[in-house]
Amino acid sequence: MGGSSLDSLVQKAARDLVAAHHAIALTGAGISTESGIRDFRGPDGVWTKNPAAERMAYEAYGKFLADPKAYWEERFTGPSLLGNLEDVQPNPGHYALAELETLGVLKCVITQNVDNLHLRAGSRRVLEYHGNAFKLRCMDCNARYGTEEYDIDMLFVQGKLPPRCRQCHGVLKADVVHFQEAIPQDVATESETEARQCDLMLICGTSAVVYPFAELPRIARRRYPRVTIIEVNAEPTPLTTDGISDCLIQGKTGEILPRIMAEVRRLRG
Repeated sequence: MGGSSLDSLVQKAARDLVAAHHAIALTGAGISTESGIRDFRGPDGVWTKNPAAERMAYEAYGKFLADPKAYWEERFTGPSLLGNLEDVQPNPGHYALAELETLGVLKCVITQNVDNLHLRAGSRRVLEYHGNAFKLRCMDCNARYGTEEYDIDMLFVQGKLPPRCRQCHGVLKADVVHFQEAIPQDVATESETEARQCDLMLICGTSAVVYPFAELPRIARRRYPRVTIIEVNAEPTPLTTDGISDCLIQGKTGEILPRIMAEVRRLRG
């Protein structure tokens, strides 16, 4: 794609954002890989390189249901698939989305990512569709706690795992949504509400093949009057080929989103 074509797409995206009444963003692994986080199924993905880790991921939720204590002990002693996320920093794409929210243009971010980078970049309204690696969630009441609120090391040493909810004493698990586990109802409901009421959806760095997250653009497309759906992705996706999105701005989110944000700021004066 030539520079002039890219410029015109960026300018149109900015104009559409400024004109929108309720714009939201959806983000996937593509925005996080630009911060150095490995994806799962790409050429250098965690599961591509380690198929055994993928099998374990598919078994994790069943293990939790069968024996929460054993699940927690295994998490305590096993390796972290994504490495130390505390060392990872937000990139310009994260900051651009946060700035669009500060400008009042973007109403929320719905993300597949569990790395906490949107919040660290300054986004305030973030719906974490697949959970947050830095949180624990009660399986009974959906209360969430920062991992720092529980001394998991001490509970492990004392043989008091699994951790328990301080509100209802239900069992806590990692907030990250496992395979075979339903999306938490509060997040699922709020995300669908956003998809139904938005008049612009900015889709950033997602392959749009993991459901039910990938259904959100399709929910938006059924809205009347017609919603504007803009993809910012390195490659075309099923949303592109199926005609769900109106346009694809092809490239890195960390390069394109700041350009869109700067143009929005210029248009806003």
